[in-house]
Parts: sequence; structure tokens; C-alpha cells
Amino acid sequence: MNVQTTARLLITCPDRPGIVSAVSSFFYNHGANITALDQYATQPEHGTYFMRLEFQTPHMDLSRHVLSTTFQEAVADRYGMTWQLSFAADRKRIAIMVSRHDHAMLELLWRWSRQALPCDIHAVISNHPDLADEVERFGVPFHHVPFTADSREQSEATVQSLLQGADMVVLARYMQILSPAFVAAWPHRIINIHHSFLPAFVGANPYQQAYDKGVKLIGATAHYVTADLDQGPIIEQGVSRVSHRDDVESLRALGQDLERQVLARAVRWHLEDRIILHGNKTIVFG
Repeated sequence: MNVQTTARLLITCPDRPGIVSAVSSFFYNHGANITALDQYATQPEHGTYFMRLEFQTPHMDLSRHVLSTTFQEAVADRYGMTWQLSFAADRKRIAIMVSRHDHAMLELLWRWSRQALPCDIHAVISNHPDLADEVERFGVPFHHVPFTADSREQSEATVQSLLQGADMVVLARYMQILSPAFVAAWPHRIINIHHSFLPAFVGANPYQQAYDKGVKLIGATAHYVTADLDQGPIIEQGVSRVSHRDDVESLRALGQDLERQVLARAVRWHLEDRIILHGNKTIVFG
């Protein structure tokens, strides 16, 4: 699809008959062409309804602002909708935060460099200087902001200033716990990759924990960050089968491959407005 003419609508509302007809008729009557429509209801009747709509705008008879106002009055108010309208041409700006492990960060930079991630990368921020050369080879600004127990508040303030102008933050193996105040400034706009199949093996050394437990599956989890550590809404997960022959290092190698893929998928789905939050869960129209 032509990103210059594609718009997306996400809807959450109480389920009742007539929603699809009302939405599709509205866009038909104003000259839009619907090119994708996904929907889900939590129950056969009286549940919660979710919709993701993509449509083409070249022949619409409404400007962006008038479109939003008219949709609210003509459809959204009638069905009690919470909704979000976006335009693919408005590329989101993302900032990546990383420590020393480079695999997840490099996957994002590689995909972005090949136009496989529809975004602009605002900056890479790290609490270590190790990855500066790797990042700058992609033409992306790199910022080293050290963190210590005594400097945490000032360091977070510095990071927040560097994030000005970004739309979302990706923690690509950033090994610092962000404060509740920091997280609150980015509600559901921070995505983290956790190196285990949550809710198992939370905290440090998950592959050692998995090895000690003798697991037969390992995994990775991408989720939105909340003030509760590793408890935010899960976006995507991946697993790989392992056996008694795998040691900690082979588990880590398999896990890092999963981390790269899972994080990249979660970020792309966020950028393409495929995710609707519902409490501590996500509806993902992949």
C-alpha cells in the first residue's frame, strides 16, 4: 500500500450489532477505500469489541481534522468508542536504549537500514560506551549516559532530555531498572525484550535459571513496560525446544536469536498500529 495515502483506525467499544456497518458506511460515504479490516469480540454477545481498519485517503472529502471530528460525532459517540486514528505517512521516531549486549539493537538497526521498520531512529542511548562505533556506522546518534546508584536521578533526567522528539522507546537489552516516574512519562510507549519466557525466570541470569531447572523450552518475551518489573502487557513471545545436551551458553545463543526476532516483531506491530491494549493484555492484529 502507498504509505502516503494509508490511514489506520483502532477501535475499542462495548460489542453490539451494527458496528461494522456503521464504520464501513461512514468511510464509504466520505470517499475512503477500506483495504484491511480485522475485528475481535471477547464474547459472542455483550463483550468488548475491537477493530483495526486500514483505508486509503486520496478521494476522501474530509481533511484530517474534520475527519476526526465528524467520525466522533457520527459514529464514535453512538457506540461509546475509544478510538485512535493515525496516518502511515507520519513515521514514528523511536529511541533505542541498550547496555552491552548488541544483538537486539543491531537487529533493529539492520531492519531499519533496509526499510523493513517504518520509522525514524532518533538515537541510541547506552549506560556503557562499548557500542558507539557499531551504532554510528548506521548514521545514528549514540549517547553514553552512565548510571550509578548515586547518579540515577540525574542520569534519568539526562536520558529524558535526549528522548525529546521521540515517540517511543525500545529497551533492546537495557540492563537498568527505570524508575516509576520515568516509566510514567511514557505510558505504553516503552517496549522491552525480556530474555525469558515470562512469567518464568524473572530477574538476573535467566538462562542459568533455566539450565538449573532443566527446561525443555526456552523463550523470549516482548512487553510494554510498567512500574511493576516485567509485568507489563505482553505483545509477542517466541520459544525454542532444547534438551539435556544444551549448556548455559547454547541456551543463551538460542535465546538471543529469539530475542532479536521477538523484539523486532513487537516493534513493527507497534509502528503499524496493530496493537490495542485491554487491561493488562494486548489485542494484536498481526
